[in-house]
Amino acid sequence: MDKIKTYQLLVKQVESLIIDENNTTGQLANAAAIIHETRHWWWTGFYLVNDGELQLGPFQGPVACYSIKPGRGVCGTAWQQDRTIVVPDVELFPGHIACSSLSRSEIVVPLHDAGGNVIAVLDIDSKDINAFDDVDAHYLQQIARVIEQHAFNHDS
Repeated sequence: MDKIKTYQLLVKQVESLIIDENNTTGQLANAAAIIHETRHWWWTGFYLVNDGELQLGPFQGPVACYSIKPGRGVCGTAWQQDRTIVVPDVELFPGHIACSSLSRSEIVVPLHDAGGNVIAVLDIDSKDINAFDDVDAHYLQQIARVIEQHAFNHDS
């Protein structure tokens, strides 16, 4: 199956896993698991905005950093700037936080609450340089919108 078809199916699978559930932690855990298992990346997970920083949420992969300040690393920058960031080579990203020396490229997608505020980020790392492109960004943003609707805005 090609990359686009894989993503199209993945968007539907994420939605089917989390729709009609009210356990946000479980929804994020299952979303991270299916994304990770489908795409076979090094690390897939969520950091949640809490007390003025990003704090580690559900994830798949090796151990991770517990907290990230606004503007620090790829996650903190994506949160602060409220935009998806694709980093082909993390060693060239100013201020990159190396939770694992095996991580070589990264993509981070902000997630929003009903008011449009960044409430979390989806963070994905690869052991390969240049693992992420515009197709990944497009479909991971679609997945983020599904998660926003069903995991953070239960009343919608």
